Amino acid sequence: MFKRLFGSADKVPPAPSLAIVRNITVGRTVALDPLAWRRLGEETRFTLDRDALEITAQSVIRLDDGPFVHRFYTDDHIMLQAMTDDAEGLTAYDFTLFIPWSSTYPASDRTRGAWRDRLSQPVFQGAAENLPDYPRFWFSETDEPQPPVSLWETVYTDRAATEPYAKIFQTCMLYARDLAAGRELMLALEQEPEGGDVTHEIMIGIPLDMAEFRA
Repeated sequence: MFKRLFGSADKVPPAPSLAIVRNITVGRTVALDPLAWRRLGEETRFTLDRDALEITAQSVIRLDDGPFVHRFYTDDHIMLQAMTDDAEGLTAYDFTLFIPWSSTYPASDRTRGAWRDRLSQPVFQGAAENLPDYPRFWFSETDEPQPPVSLWETVYTDRAATEPYAKIFQTCMLYARDLAAGRELMLALEQEPEGGDVTHEIMIGIPLDMAEFRA
């Protein structure tokens, strides 16, 4: 009885401190409905060769205006993202799924400056990455140049969140283009991990309805 009330004297693992968003967290599998991207047909650049994601890393980001961004990663950098109004992930909405498209190392500070200039424009010209052009989704109400959004992301690979796997400073912009059967997203960003090399990343994404995935 006393063990049940006060716990055993034996060492017990710490309680998980990462958010569990719609049952998604590190160590769990997310089942996807492939129709989420197949219905977009040949127009989309989004492709995925599986209908299940093994989540091996997770992060949470608080935006300046209040909402939280929860990100869940596989070993090959597929990212499932959710927005919530709370750090615990209880009020989840706005789900998106992203796959990596390209990753490059900038050759110089001039290259980095040119990248940030591209991310500031109302349309991302994608020819250099073998992509179409993408109108800006953030700040879409104006055609004036807008600076990209900067944020810190701390990534964990254990549910107790005892030690960060990586801390990454990101400068990013989100884009979207309308297709005949839905919408395709594109996230362009500069990543600067602590103790690591700067990279320029592009990810292609799609919105997900709640009925299109489960964990």
